[in-house]
Amino acid sequence: MLTYCYTLTPDTNGTNLIQYPDLPEGASVGEGEQDLVANAADGLEVVLQLHIDARRPIPMPKAVGDGSVTLGALATAKVLLSNEMVQQGVRKTELARRLGVHNPQVDRLLDLSHSSKIEAIEAAFHNLGRRLDVSLS
Repeated sequence: MLTYCYTLTPDTNGTNLIQYPDLPEGASVGEGEQDLVANAADGLEVVLQLHIDARRPIPMPKAVGDGSVTLGALATAKVLLSNEMVQQGVRKTELARRLGVHNPQVDRLLDLSHSSKIEAIEAAFHNLGRRLDVSLS
């Protein structure tokens, strides 16, 4: 699974600016501890989805910060799928053709908020000549 760090910058109004060193265009704001954690996760999802929608490669996490957000297995698989499609130059329409499905089904495979079936993600990787591995640590 992918774990992205974030940094906190206190503001004069009692809130904290949340930024992601690996994804500098992303930011959020949080107030209390629970708010910070929830908004950090939401902000990360938004910036990752922006990368996916723009067909831009998503940087793999490297930075260290004040806190971190770990993506779930499904979201991690979707990020990796998006990156593989960008790397190979495969558009959503082409993947849909290869999978024998309609374009909206591929849209959902790349939608971080959609609860896709892991078998569908595996099939997409297979059609890209790759294999999705899951491990326990």
